[in-house]
Amino acid sequence: MTRRKPVALIRCEFPHPVEVVENLWIPLPDGTRLAAKLWRPVAGRHPAILEYLPYRKHDGTRGRDQGMHMYLAGHGYACLRVDIRGCGESEGLLFDEYSEVEQQDGCDAIAWIAEQDWCDGQVATIGISWGGFNGLQIAARQPPALKTVIAVGFTDDRYATDVHYIGGCLSKDNIDWSGTMVAGMDLPPDPALHGVAWRDLWLQRIEANRPWGFEWMRHQRRDEYWRQGSVCEDFEAIQVPVYAVSGWADNYSEAVPRLLAGLGPEKCRGLIGPWAHSFPMDVTVGPAIGWLQEVLRWCDHWMKGQVTGIMDEPALRVWMQDSMPPKTWYTHRPGRWVGEDSWPSPRIREWRLHPSGHALTDAPGTGTDLVRSPLWVGATAGEIGRYGAEADWPTDQREDDGGSLVWMTGPLEMPTEILGAPRIHLRVAADKPLALVAARLCDVAPDGTSTRVTLGLMNLAHHKGHDQPQALVPGDAVDVVVEMDDIAHAFPAGHRIGLSLSSAYWPIAWPSPELATLTIDLGQTHLMLPVRPPRAGDADLRVFDPPEMAPESPVIDHPVQPTHPRRVTRDLLSGKITVDFPRWCYDHEFPDIGIRQASEGHARYEIVEGDPLSAAMQTSYRVVQTRLDGVFTHESSSRMTCDENSFHLCAQTVILENGQEIARMEWAEEIPRDHL
Repeated sequence: MTRRKPVALIRCEFPHPVEVVENLWIPLPDGTRLAAKLWRPVAGRHPAILEYLPYRKHDGTRGRDQGMHMYLAGHGYACLRVDIRGCGESEGLLFDEYSEVEQQDGCDAIAWIAEQDWCDGQVATIGISWGGFNGLQIAARQPPALKTVIAVGFTDDRYATDVHYIGGCLSKDNIDWSGTMVAGMDLPPDPALHGVAWRDLWLQRIEANRPWGFEWMRHQRRDEYWRQGSVCEDFEAIQVPVYAVSGWADNYSEAVPRLLAGLGPEKCRGLIGPWAHSFPMDVTVGPAIGWLQEVLRWCDHWMKGQVTGIMDEPALRVWMQDSMPPKTWYTHRPGRWVGEDSWPSPRIREWRLHPSGHALTDAPGTGTDLVRSPLWVGATAGEIGRYGAEADWPTDQREDDGGSLVWMTGPLEMPTEILGAPRIHLRVAADKPLALVAARLCDVAPDGTSTRVTLGLMNLAHHKGHDQPQALVPGDAVDVVVEMDDIAHAFPAGHRIGLSLSSAYWPIAWPSPELATLTIDLGQTHLMLPVRPPRAGDADLRVFDPPEMAPESPVIDHPVQPTHPRRVTRDLLSGKITVDFPRWCYDHEFPDIGIRQASEGHARYEIVEGDPLSAAMQTSYRVVQTRLDGVFTHESSSRMTCDENSFHLCAQTVILENGQEIARMEWAEEIPRDHL
């Protein structure tokens, strides 16, 4: 995967001349120093904007950092890109994501920034993904100098809607993401910034680096580990205004309406476009917008007291996506911008549909339906955390529907638009103590092609809550609500709305230990669709400016092809299904600092039809950094299998310096299954 080229207009002239400080040190109370890059107007005191990440500001996010922070600095803000403790050029060690130490360090960094002679005492945080998470987590600690948070592609709930567990089901990305972080943590600091101390710091990190996925697997229910850092536990702790942003092609889009509902329209605005996991001015799925201009409108309002009109606009603004045929890759989603003045919106009406026979009808059904899905259901699901790359999207759903229960409305007499989270209320019994259900809402065209609109998963052992799982009593029905991801979608007249239910969804969700047959009580089951009526004010919404940014730092992108392309392989003789995903394949050269970095990763998921205990996943990564003083290589692998009672994890890393092995570490652990 090569680095995408910006689609934004490149601006080189700004109201304020900008000074760039390649590296400065932020001292923490315990003596540790965080490394920061600073862009600031050359004269005067200005509000500051902090981006706080583990992804190596010097040789990781270097290219894109310049495009955003130089632009904002040129419009009157001091911008800092800070490496988290133990990452990149910062001192110390990092042992896990979103720790209390990380959050307190963020508060201390904000206090230090506010005291500098180039800052007017006000600080905002900005960030996508990890930077969106910790911006909200820091806000909940209420550091006095923090005035606002801009969070993009984030979640408010570390357990339910991150990459670890989804609806109480074990996500495919749990160990996958762990492998990614192991690979990134072993790269060395730059002696140009650290002097001779760089090597000791590097060796300390190698010694401390552990696969975080082992810890994540020890917490399979919503316990205190996940509640820490989940700001949904107490929205009132966030006292500053928040601009919450995501995209429908991003795994985290559903957090935006939840945060808006939790904080209220007085101090929150929500924006959801068609985008994948990216800043909205630099996208893989268009259309892009002038998002940095929106950031300025937001910060000018809350930090400079200027009249920008941003708080006079709808509380939630989203891209209403038009119907499209199923494809594995979209670069543009047709649609239009719509707005709601509050969320939940009193304008949204719920349309209750009941499964009956093979139909979705307005009248309740009768009787029962049974499903025991083959384990290949889910092979057409695409990615779960999408970056807008090739083959990320689900394909035609008719193949997965072949192993699912499917109900459809008749052809719609008029266009129908939904906005929000569809929910299916199920009364369901299983013949095994552990089972899961996957619910898919689909847009079915007149020719039968089926596009997945949104998805929901539920571990049925969590029917009393994610914090108190309990085994099902075989044959006894339970009531559960499967909430699908929020979405804005326009179903055309003549299309059908389809609902599909399956008892497997590999590899998105790890299967239950035994193949379970689900019995659905149709008389006590219904689908709730959030139907959005037309709003005349949508036509008068402010038109977004075209995307702009500053020039990026010089980066040479060398061609690279993944050795394991995105692929689904089914052996019809053995019944084995293999799903491959390329991971972080790039070769970037930063000529201004003399560093070249290349990476290739791979995640593979395997299962044999009829045998859920054959489920296995493995990752492999190789990252090579080349600079004047040497070549530094990280090689790692991990694997997880299972039996009826436990998960079996093993991992290995090897570190090379100039081709010579200097460290080798191995881990293996058996972790009991906790109602999974």
